[in-house]
Parts: sequence; structure tokens; C-alpha cells
Amino acid sequence: MNDNHSLFADHTATVPRGFTSSPASGPAGSSSLASGPRSSSSPASGPGGSSPIPLGAGGVSLPHHRLIAYGVALELLAAVRAAQVRDPKLRDEALRSAKSACLNSAEGAGRVSRPDKARSFAIARAEAGEAAAAVEIAASCGDASPAAAARVNQVAHRLVALLTGLIR
Repeated sequence: MNDNHSLFADHTATVPRGFTSSPASGPAGSSSLASGPRSSSSPASGPGGSSPIPLGAGGVSLPHHRLIAYGVALELLAAVRAAQVRDPKLRDEALRSAKSACLNSAEGAGRVSRPDKARSFAIARAEAGEAAAAVEIAASCGDASPAAAARVNQVAHRLVALLTGLIR
């Protein structure tokens, strides 16, 4: 049985702040995977606070736009960027891993079979852990702030929990 309701939330519940939702979206918070209000920071906003591309622009919504885990993966990417890791190799590793977590979450949402979805979500989960580890290592070497590492770890923990639920 393919129960998309357990995999996806209402589009408006997953749109990170700073993004716009499509006009066709319904009431927020309809999924059991939604967990409380979003943080006050805009996860995908750049330093100026503007969002790069609205989700579901032009009334078009793709499967990953409704996936809560994808929104949290974007939060992870924003937290890694905000950590401003000074070591170039660790910064590159952290950013690549965070981007991969976003991409694999989106890929999993677009897959049809449960094994294909699970494979993509498992890769995204591992990449989230790798991104958090890279920032944590940078902080322990003095190349990032402990507060930034704690924030990345917090978001990564939430993403790993969501993806674990999608893998099972």
C-alpha cells in the first residue's frame, strides 16, 4: 500500500520561511510528520535575507516541495553555510554533504517504488550526518564556532529522524 499522506505534508506546511507557496495549497500541518512551528530564521535565505527561488513558483509544485524532510534539508544547508567554516576542505565537505542531503531527499520524493525511495532517503540521511560531522570537526579544531556546530547538529538530528521514518 502506498500511503502518500504519511510521506508528504500539505505544501504550505513544508515551505520554509522566505519561500512562497502555491495558491492551490490547503491548510497547514496536515501531516503526522510535521513537528511544531518553524524557527524564525529563513533556512534558504542568503545573507541579505532574500530567498533564491520560490517553491512551487507559478503554481507548479513538485513532489519534494511537499516533503517536510526536504524543507529541513534546506534548513541544514542554510545552517552549514551560516557556520562559516574557515577550513576550506571541511567547508567544502560540509557544503557538498548538505547539498547532497537536499538532492537525495528530493530524489526520494520523486521515486515511485518503496525500495527506490528508501535508498534515496538512506543516502540523504547519511549525508546529513556527514555534514554535521564536518562542522563539528571544524568547531573542535577552532575553524567554526561551537554555537554554529550545535545549530547544525540540531537541524541534522531533526532531518535524520524524519528520513529514518521515511526509510521504514
